[in-house]
Amino acid sequence: MALKSKHKVDPTFNMSSMTDVIFLLLIFFMLTSTVVDPMALPVNLPKSKSNTYSNPVIKVAITDDLQYFFNGDKVSRKVIEPMLRNEIGKTETPTVSLYIDKSVPTEHFVEIAGIATSLKAKVSIATTPDN
Repeated sequence: MALKSKHKVDPTFNMSSMTDVIFLLLIFFMLTSTVVDPMALPVNLPKSKSNTYSNPVIKVAITDDLQYFFNGDKVSRKVIEPMLRNEIGKTETPTVSLYIDKSVPTEHFVEIAGIATSLKAKVSIATTPDN
């Protein structure tokens, strides 16, 4: 006597649910990656009422303990000018954005801004919005 099961189990695996989950994760990571600031340095920026945004080509940061960063890489003060000269020469309309901690003495800010303007670059100061 042959017994037959009333409930047949389908041995195939449906991938559509897994594909949906992977697609949603991909969208999530794409959206959150645009929110992350690539210049995430420990710099306490001064506040400003202005909300003008520029898309800088070159980023220079000075932290409160006077460490210099050029496009996110830690460098010494001595190499800032040659690196600026090299990067400014590569672009048509160079823009240098300065991320200077508000506790840094003004002389360091003026020195870097002076170097950038002497190389014919636009200089912008990064600030946090004052709400």
